[in-house]
Amino acid sequence: GETAVLVRHALRNALIPVVTVLGLQVGALLGGAVIAETVFAWPGMGRLLITAINQRDYPLVQALVLVIAATISLINFLVDILYAWLNPRIGAA
Repeated sequence: GETAVLVRHALRNALIPVVTVLGLQVGALLGGAVIAETVFAWPGMGRLLITAINQRDYPLVQALVLVIAATISLINFLVDILYAWLNPRIGAA
């Protein structure tokens, strides 16, 4: 019916730019979390990162940067998979 047409054609095409923006915003979200946790003294990974930098705890800094980089890489990978599902022509390229 009409719902199937909307989901199959309109929604799939409309989601491509939304998925792009969401994938790009993950890095900004994690960067903003570091600032927000530091400013408001909230416990979290961002505040732990700043504390580790100030205390020169390099193994902890490396671990946290690795976790953040892995999270961003995983989200970008999921965005690429979602692209291929939303528009099969993108997945073939």
